[in-house]
Amino acid sequence: MLTLKPPTWLSIILVFTALTLLVIYLLPAPSDDTFSYILIPRYIFAFIFIAFIPGYCLVKILFIGKNKLDVIEEIVLSVALSFGLTGLIGLLLGLSPIGINFTSIVVSLSILVIVLGVVAFIRKLHVSDVPNPS
Repeated sequence: MLTLKPPTWLSIILVFTALTLLVIYLLPAPSDDTFSYILIPRYIFAFIFIAFIPGYCLVKILFIGKNKLDVIEEIVLSVALSFGLTGLIGLLLGLSPIGINFTSIVVSLSILVIVLGVVAFIRKLHVSDVPNPS
């Protein structure tokens, strides 16, 4: 019987995505120009979700097997790719009839992260199944 246990990084990504959605939708939205300390977790989770997670999933797809990166290279490339993917999502939402609003951005980024994470997991399975020609 074949059991597919997701790697730790995929579990962390999926849990962080779920936590981000909970924090964003359960904590109150900022009103006017007032700053409340209860909003700090919302800002932290949202920043990490936008600035790191999508690019990290894409790095996991692109650099696998012999093409592994160092941790620092992985982090820097993840941040750069995340801003690029987020900008691309914003452009596509702006051109679509859905438009750019809070819900459309959160939902589309969440879907992107989940899809990229699953694709990275499937690609990792296929690369590990390929025999080594040495």
